[in-house]
Amino acid sequence: MARVISIANQKGGVGKTTTAVNVAASMAATKRKVLLIDLDPQGNATMGSGVDKYDVENTCYELLIEEKAPEDVIITETSGKYHLIAGNSDVTAAEIKLMEVFAREVRLRNALAPVKDKYDFIFIDCPPSLNQLTVNALAASDSVLVPMQCEYYALEGLTALMDTIQKLASVVNPALKIEGVLRTMYDPRNRLANDVSEQLKRHFGDQVYRTVIPRNVRLAEAPSFGAPAMYYDKSSTGSKAYLALAGEILRRQKQALSA
Repeated sequence: MARVISIANQKGGVGKTTTAVNVAASMAATKRKVLLIDLDPQGNATMGSGVDKYDVENTCYELLIEEKAPEDVIITETSGKYHLIAGNSDVTAAEIKLMEVFAREVRLRNALAPVKDKYDFIFIDCPPSLNQLTVNALAASDSVLVPMQCEYYALEGLTALMDTIQKLASVVNPALKIEGVLRTMYDPRNRLANDVSEQLKRHFGDQVYRTVIPRNVRLAEAPSFGAPAMYYDKSSTGSKAYLALAGEILRRQKQALSA
């Protein structure tokens, strides 16, 4: 049965989609069966997977609104060697249509039920806002991975985000947990980044991943080539960091199961 992890932060520009694409590819490289769901109308995770968002027949819209079977919307050929449910501007229409349908908060959860046993991990790239699409993602997930930059405003917003996630969880998914907090675009030469990092560890403890994602040119370049960093430049520090993150997630899961 798949572990479903939403990658969410209401603040944009924190490396959310970069994390979604690269952790999915890293997990797939460990021979796990992985599905990535692009629930962001910008469709960046779709493009970063080597799939043209302007040329896909089916997206999350067809899954959520037209109730097409997952098998009919899943793309099996991607540059990251994982399966994909694409996203593009049609997903904006899905958010509007969701307001009109019955049991709108659990549409994604119900849609994924038939394929959960076919995957080890399902990652959901959420929009950078707490809208109806994000609510669907959280309702369908076992946990939430929160990427964030080590900046003052990001730290200030993180506590509010955690509070919001907990309130949403109590309504739509009481079993939802925080998977972890991931420090992204990290520059150890920056004193503020180091200060914020220490505050994070003091406040959130073990919820903060030991793995840190550095500022890395290759990570930034890879999406324009339609590939995760490990297939664009496997020797880059960014690629190695996401492989390390995948390993850390797997170790945590193993520890939780044996506890």
